[in-house]
Amino acid sequence: MPGLGRSFAFLWSSTALSNLADGVLKIGAPLLAVSMTRSPTLVSLVGAAATAPWLLLALHAGAIADRADRRRVMGAANAVRAAILAAVALLASLGLLDLWVLLAAVLAAGVTEVFADTSAQSILPMTVPAHDLPRANGRVSSAQLAGNDFAGAPLAGLLAGALPAAVFGAPALLYGAAGLLLLGMRGPYRLPAPRPERRPLRRDIGEALRYLRSHRVLRSLAITAGLLNLANAAYFAVFVLWAVGDGSMIGLEPGQYGLMMAAFAAGAVAGSLLSGRAAGLFGEFRTIVGAWLISSLLLLVPVAAPTPWALYPTAVLWGVVGAGGNVLVVSTRQRLIPAELLGRVNSAYRLVGMGGMPAGAALGGLVAEFTGIAAVLAGAAGVCLVGVGLVWRALSDRISRPLTSAPAFSDISRQR
Repeated sequence: MPGLGRSFAFLWSSTALSNLADGVLKIGAPLLAVSMTRSPTLVSLVGAAATAPWLLLALHAGAIADRADRRRVMGAANAVRAAILAAVALLASLGLLDLWVLLAAVLAAGVTEVFADTSAQSILPMTVPAHDLPRANGRVSSAQLAGNDFAGAPLAGLLAGALPAAVFGAPALLYGAAGLLLLGMRGPYRLPAPRPERRPLRRDIGEALRYLRSHRVLRSLAITAGLLNLANAAYFAVFVLWAVGDGSMIGLEPGQYGLMMAAFAAGAVAGSLLSGRAAGLFGEFRTIVGAWLISSLLLLVPVAAPTPWALYPTAVLWGVVGAGGNVLVVSTRQRLIPAELLGRVNSAYRLVGMGGMPAGAALGGLVAEFTGIAAVLAGAAGVCLVGVGLVWRALSDRISRPLTSAPAFSDISRQR
């Protein structure tokens, strides 16, 4: 990539391919599940299986990222998930695919994703200078979102309807290629002065948890992210039933659902590339909290106006504010956390921020069985608004300062 170096170019290319694979699997698996059952509880298990590994393994993945060569961890994770999904594709081609095999495949892919993504966020500050982190994160985020949704979503919609085995076979090939691209990155990607190898992982994990707990800014952002992700997991675990099929409220075909996700990705790419400019205009805190607020309010649109003409522009706006806020939050973490703690504190943050997602997905399915899908969608929006209110209250002294005198995050980090 121009100005960011050869190693970043290989990392970016690997990220683009692996996230294209993520996109095919993320959209393809629920669409296959919907073709097997219309039970909200069973369909929501797909989302729970994809995110449960973050709850179970995030802290260990962070500790390993701070001990091992981060590039090698990413390469190994890509190789393992390529092999697993290739085996599932073979089963599907033989007519042996059912809901439980699908759930096992999604769970296995989620386990490897924890290790790959934790090391990926921790390796970036070792690849580009600190002052280039917002720009580099914007490029990485745009690649992630373009792969996950802009290209992966419509491709998944086509594959799910025409060739179910390819929902697993295509990601297997892409993950394998992503792992090979990492070999082009030059230099070691291990901390220069690692701690003793025999030190128990639980001590490393405890150190990270104490750091996160004592850091006011990171702690507040993590708790709010946790509430938002829990609610969004419940929302989108059943949203496919609200949007897709003859009995749904919106009535989309699988291919049209993929196009909706492509619209989301188009907005997300724009949001990730414009996030730095927005932060310069409004301040980082205002931009993050404002993006979270707008995203929460947009969740109500498909409930109030369940039509395709309202859904597609809403998806674009979801992408703009979601990606823009995420880029700034990731860059903030990378700047505030010391290098020797980056993998572990990142994983502790993501445990708090993402640990509730499997519970949220399962809860969304259960609640929908008894109260209906609309109640889940509206309730999730309400929880998100509560979360935004909490972070506003916790950091109101920082948010409400005049923009000309607002301190940088690096200054705030000293005030815990």
